[in-house]
Amino acid sequence: MDLYSELAWRGMVYDTTEGLQEVLAAERVTAYVGFDPTAASLHVGSLLPVMALARLQRCGHSPIALVGGGTGLIGDPSGKAVERTLLSPEKVETNVRGIRSQLERFLDFDPGPHSARLVNNAEWLGELSALAFMRDVGKFFTVNYMLAKESVKRRVESEDGISYTEFSYLLLQAYDFFVLHDRYGCGVQMGGSDQWGNITAGLDLIRKLRGAKAHGLVMPLVTTAAGTKFGKTEAGSVWLDPALTSPYAFYQFWLNVDDRDAARYARYFTFLSAADIEELERSSEREPERRHAQRQLAREVTRLVHGEAAVAEAESAAEKLFGGDLTTMSVQELLQIFQSVPSCDVASVDGGWTIVELLVSAGVTASKGEAARLVKGGGISVNGHRVADEKARFRPDQAIEGKIFAIRKGKKDNYLVRLVRP
Repeated sequence: MDLYSELAWRGMVYDTTEGLQEVLAAERVTAYVGFDPTAASLHVGSLLPVMALARLQRCGHSPIALVGGGTGLIGDPSGKAVERTLLSPEKVETNVRGIRSQLERFLDFDPGPHSARLVNNAEWLGELSALAFMRDVGKFFTVNYMLAKESVKRRVESEDGISYTEFSYLLLQAYDFFVLHDRYGCGVQMGGSDQWGNITAGLDLIRKLRGAKAHGLVMPLVTTAAGTKFGKTEAGSVWLDPALTSPYAFYQFWLNVDDRDAARYARYFTFLSAADIEELERSSEREPERRHAQRQLAREVTRLVHGEAAVAEAESAAEKLFGGDLTTMSVQELLQIFQSVPSCDVASVDGGWTIVELLVSAGVTASKGEAARLVKGGGISVNGHRVADEKARFRPDQAIEGKIFAIRKGKKDNYLVRLVRP
């Protein structure tokens, strides 16, 4: 399957410049996607353009991942209601290093005919003087042209307006495309649909300065079936860095997606074939309670981001967690699973605590009366075992590795109690 057809059937084409489909079918192209280094890790919201580059390389084209070490000092106004906080050069450089390590899991940077490149636009933007920028780039764009761009227009019409700093971003991104076109023969830029104005500015600059035709392709902005922003949970963003989002939590994020989203996300974020995805859809229709599509989605994406071992560990942890007896788990496993749940320190007492005292000390309940009612109603489990007697005692040596009690209130609310020496 050629690249355009591959992206189209996966639902990854929102809009393109005229003639791109024919170019991709007839030529080997070099294409780029820009990544904003606002953090030291990409999040799952960045996965769609990452997968677009990976698919491009698999179809025999050459990908460029542009990390905005220069533009990251300015901030892209696209899709933002207020101006971003400016980052220091040192922070941007740290973030660039983190992003590169994650892209290496998807793209082949080894020397070869279609090897990927990672470039940092600080290399050329850092050397560009204000006078040279205004003379060599700014004169090709009217203010009316820039104000007509949706990303600029929305901010101009907002209460806070837009600063000159962010107003200039469109020209900086256009210049990036021009530089990549000259240095590497890059003829295609891809991005989210909110990048269309920035991309077309680059096309115009290349046409005016070089008389060449370049192309753009934008992908849909991913949302959930419920209409909410993709990649957000109660705990915040879902990161690719395992130190920010544990592999278990990452796996669970995909496992818990809505039935209406599972097959669509499998098209976006995995390399599963059309036949495999269609079979998952049929299996999910026959046995929706088994969540076939979600399980395969979770396995595939976790494998891509964290590796095969992480998949095995996440599934083993889930089996132990929902199997009941948490005493078979290590403290390290529990901390990974319950990375974002409420936790507290409780001073270790030789004689231990009644369950009611433990619940109040840990902040699971506000009063002993509430704790007693929950226990009597079967609403409390400790280390995976339901507690039925409100007078039951728990000693420090009953904690997992003598360090942690895992408490569940009801069906979903979990708490970790860490024992500390008084």
